[in-house]
Amino acid sequence: MHIGIIGATGGIGSRAVNEAVRRGHHVTAFSRDATRISDERENIAWKSVDVLDTASVAAILPGLDVLISGYQPGNAAKDFDDTVTCSIADPTVYATAARALLKALESHPRTRLIVIGGAGSLELEPGLTRADSDDLLHESLDRLGLPRGYAAAVRGHRDALNVLRTSNRLWTYFSPAEEIAPGERTGRFRIGGDQAVLDADGRSRVSFEDAAVALVDEAELPRFVQRRFTIGY
Repeated sequence: MHIGIIGATGGIGSRAVNEAVRRGHHVTAFSRDATRISDERENIAWKSVDVLDTASVAAILPGLDVLISGYQPGNAAKDFDDTVTCSIADPTVYATAARALLKALESHPRTRLIVIGGAGSLELEPGLTRADSDDLLHESLDRLGLPRGYAAAVRGHRDALNVLRTSNRLWTYFSPAEEIAPGERTGRFRIGGDQAVLDADGRSRVSFEDAAVALVDEAELPRFVQRRFTIGY
């Protein structure tokens, strides 16, 4: 399988590249400026793309079976604070990227799209999400050590999901767990749909490494076409 990964130097994206190569897939890894990347591993090709530009995205689609987009306005793996600042400055970029991706897929309708989004739009119970409640969202951001202004970015991710939900393309939206960080690749996690997966302590958490496992699992065996899914321990 030929898998494209946008945001391939990011926390989840870089692990997804490793996971896909580990399983024997060919990967085209995309970044804003691939000329800065030095990676000569077999079965990986690096290319540049502007995910906010439909023509740029359309140009990379030929030959891809699946395109995974881990786009974010910055590289949190290298400069988390800068990414937070950029996300707050223009939270509309997530919906803009979703529209560009969907528009590009009009000329390649058989290519599947998996968008890595946020956890704030996951339901805590039917009809209740943190993204729709200032109190719940601020409580979560405080606990995660994020500024309350980041609420705008959380809602930006939710808006991108809503853009995808209007499309008849072969899209999937992946909401990782609320707490996500570098950790262990266990391959053992639970899968959910629109509601958060919580552990025995009521926490929604997973490692970058297991998020990558879930992404490549979905690329190989699609279960959530035109749907959202999440994971957690």
